[in-house]
Amino acid sequence: MSAMQSGLERAGRFRLSGWLAALAALVLVVGLWIATSHRGDAKPAAPAAATPPPVELASADVATVSMAELSRSLPISGSLSPLVQTTVKSKVAGEVLALNVREGQEVKQGEVLARIETRYLKATLDTQQATLDKARADLALAKLNRDNSEAMLKEHFISQNAYDSAASTYEADLATMKAAEAQVVLAQLAWDDAVVRAPISGTVVSRLAQPGERVDIDGSIVGLVDLSQMEFQALAPASEIPGVKVGQIAHFKVSGFGDRLFDGRVERINPMTEQGSRSITVYLSVPNPDGALKGGMFGQGNLLLDKGAPTPAIPVAAVHNDTGVPYVLVLADGKISRRPVTLGLSSENLDSVEVRDGLKPGEQVLLAKLDNFKEGMAALLKNPAAAPVAANPAVVKN
Repeated sequence: MSAMQSGLERAGRFRLSGWLAALAALVLVVGLWIATSHRGDAKPAAPAAATPPPVELASADVATVSMAELSRSLPISGSLSPLVQTTVKSKVAGEVLALNVREGQEVKQGEVLARIETRYLKATLDTQQATLDKARADLALAKLNRDNSEAMLKEHFISQNAYDSAASTYEADLATMKAAEAQVVLAQLAWDDAVVRAPISGTVVSRLAQPGERVDIDGSIVGLVDLSQMEFQALAPASEIPGVKVGQIAHFKVSGFGDRLFDGRVERINPMTEQGSRSITVYLSVPNPDGALKGGMFGQGNLLLDKGAPTPAIPVAAVHNDTGVPYVLVLADGKISRRPVTLGLSSENLDSVEVRDGLKPGEQVLLAKLDNFKEGMAALLKNPAAAPVAANPAVVKN
């Protein structure tokens, strides 16, 4: 019995150890499966993102916001003509004996331009002089008779009527002499007018008569212009005329003179619009001391209407547009950021624009175009001391 019991105990322990071993094997298999499954689902850790290098900017790629005195101006265009021009005419009738000047020649005031035949004028002058001499002789005799009659009247040798007759003859001869003197003056003027002189200093534009031709009184002989003072006749829209005032200054260019600027001052404003247009002619005086400008030349420029207070300004190249909203790229603390701005007047010559809101003087804006711009991207400015300012005081176009 004891042997049988011992055998049963050994068999029971054997079965228990088998179950334990099977259970341990099952736990191991499940653990391996779970571990293998988690390794398949886990994603590999992403490597750390590399920091992009800063954008290198040259000094020419950056502009500094500066204060500029921008002004409102009006585009104008028109033609130039001499302010003083005249046609020299003959004051007497006769044949042109000589014409001493040609087109383009400079003449001084009083210089002889032409001579008219004087034979008939000389004969007329001699006739009037003779008439004057006779009138003077008649007056002298009439004066003598009047004086004698006056003395005789005092002695009662003649009647009052006789004296009155002598006095009347004297008065008539005196009037005749004065008329003769006037005729001599007229004949002398005609004689002098046979020599045609320049009424102004200027340049000969045209010869309107030739030697050998006969000219009548008021016949045209020479055209003269004074180029020292020109007039710029500019057309301006009628809607802008309320802003145009006498004394305003215009700067304009003339074809053929390159970038040379000429100055004009508003002198007059036409009260009527041009026929068939909505434009009004504005007349500007233009000094031309060197005579460079000629009549008929065409000019284009801007008329300065008013000047504003200094305001922040930047180059137009720094302004970008996104769906109608202007913005700039600002460089600050080594980073680039986008900033919307409110713009004002635009410069025509210096390519600058007024910034009414969004920027302050001293801030830096980018002129360079960045294709892959990202907000806050790093930037490095080479030689920052050489960064240009935005603009100088300029005249702007309305």
